[in-house]
Amino acid sequence: MPPRPSVSDTPAGRIRIKRIYRAARVSDGKRILVDRLWPRGVAKDRARLFDWCKDIAPSDALRHWFHANPDQWREFSKRYQEELATREDLVCELAGYARGDVVTLLYASKDEEHNNAVVLRDYLRRWLEREGKNDGPA
Repeated sequence: MPPRPSVSDTPAGRIRIKRIYRAARVSDGKRILVDRLWPRGVAKDRARLFDWCKDIAPSDALRHWFHANPDQWREFSKRYQEELATREDLVCELAGYARGDVVTLLYASKDEEHNNAVVLRDYLRRWLEREGKNDGPA
């Protein structure tokens, strides 16, 4: 039996998150901004983006709701996942990038544990793992 690939060698394991204010590195792979608004103080050339996927970000209504209710992390996460379920084309596109390269989802939030990129990363990982199970022999 061939050795099982390490987690980082799987598409799900290639999805990372990072604050956009941190220096870009070659190891970031495809750098994709996943915020609806451009981050303050970041020059576009310094961002070194592969893509800016505004439409995968939480809706303005959800973003405003979470800003007013930061203690409602679980509810935000649930609502954002519901929004992601309606954006299958964008989810599929982002997941597809991870099949061939590292993908770093960039966000501006100061809170590194409670932001849309965390929810999106976990959603994409689960999506890729489910898809991978469906790719097996018939």
